[in-house]
Amino acid sequence: MRKSHPIRRVVLATAATVSGVVLLLSLKPASDPAAASAAGAAPQQTAPGQQTPQGGQQGGAQAAAGSGTVTGDAAQTQYGTVQVRLTVAGGKITKAEAVQAPKGGLSDQKTQLAVPKLNQEAVAAQSARIDAVSGATYTSTGYKKSLQSALDKVKASSAGSAGSSGSGGSSGSGGSSGAAQARTVTGKVSQTQYGPVQVRITVNGGKITKAEAVQAPKGGLSDQKTQLAVPKLNQEAVAAGNADIDAVSGATYTSTGYKQSLQSALDQAGG
Repeated sequence: MRKSHPIRRVVLATAATVSGVVLLLSLKPASDPAAASAAGAAPQQTAPGQQTPQGGQQGGAQAAAGSGTVTGDAAQTQYGTVQVRLTVAGGKITKAEAVQAPKGGLSDQKTQLAVPKLNQEAVAAQSARIDAVSGATYTSTGYKKSLQSALDKVKASSAGSAGSSGSGGSSGSGGSSGAAQARTVTGKVSQTQYGPVQVRITVNGGKITKAEAVQAPKGGLSDQKTQLAVPKLNQEAVAAGNADIDAVSGATYTSTGYKQSLQSALDQAGG
């Protein structure tokens, strides 16, 4: 018994040592890959995490700075409603489309013929100063009016963004400057063979945003001619931005008087 007792201790000590070594060896490989994988996973997850927000912020900033979709006011024509929507990026028209256009009967054919051309012209000209499509005069006129309305909204939005990005004092002065730019001017009365014609325009940022005849020939046949001619002349004045507009067929005297008074109003407005 005395001899086996030391041997038993040696055996137990050896077994304990071997167990400890095995335990250490089993833990070390497991911890190293875990540490390595943890160290490797962190860069892999962090790098995309860092890049994605940066890319998203840059894209968002670009979109906020110079892109957007704007729909102009609906323009009523003899054959139906015309309404234009613009996509603008970097201050330029990148896409134009008619969200409303005359429909039914012959109007379908004219719309299919005119609208694609007008869309292309709007993008190419970057303004509402585009040519009417032959055979679709009413649709073209309505398109140009709604297009101008959309462009005015784009400018107003840009002006508002510029004003809000400035300091309090500068934004205040910018607001007063914007208010000063928008004004209404009435041209001189132009006498015609059938009566006086007088035009009033609203000018904002150096461009005509609205035109109306405050006086026009009345009575008898003149009423019909006035009702026919004046709305067209108003639209043409806004679209052209000047007095170089076409006379309305069958209302030559009224058209001439309108253009004279319009030029007078433009002279007063500094245009």
